[in-house]
Amino acid sequence: MRTTGTLAAIAAAVALLAGYRAAQGGADVTPQPQTGSLPSYWEYGPTDLAHKVWKSEDEWRKLLSPLSFRVTRQAGTETAFTGATWNNHEHGVYRCIACGLEIYSSDAKYESGTGWPSFYQPIAPDRITTRRDWGLGLPRTEVRCARCDSHLGHVFDDGPPPTGLRYCMNSAALYFEKR
Repeated sequence: MRTTGTLAAIAAAVALLAGYRAAQGGADVTPQPQTGSLPSYWEYGPTDLAHKVWKSEDEWRKLLSPLSFRVTRQAGTETAFTGATWNNHEHGVYRCIACGLEIYSSDAKYESGTGWPSFYQPIAPDRITTRRDWGLGLPRTEVRCARCDSHLGHVFDDGPPPTGLRYCMNSAALYFEKR
């Protein structure tokens, strides 16, 4: 059942959890927009799925910002309405911040009211993988990058047509490339 009340309750619970994490020393920092020069650590092209990217935890920690590391490698969540791209309305593509794989197009982005960038579909189904997540004590579907296995966010069935899905992503897991 899709209700605005349920969506608001979930957003409030996640925001409360993020506030709790911040109080426990995992404070979010105001992120800088993930745009500009492409990161030099990306090894493969924006659509190459033939090569998987595997790095040690220490290698990822050296390459990613603390917030991006916490989100992508430790399945963290940034605080709602604080990410660099939640309110971005420019035309372009959203890439995985860890490996550069193009995952979402701005053409599929919409305003969900949750405070995180939301999309109704990825560029192609093979760009992501999903798995069941019970992290908040209720079942959700986690979304991960198909190339480097980075945590990106979650997908819910309360999105707009044509898919009815809401891919609720973390800005800290994405790099926006303006086109």
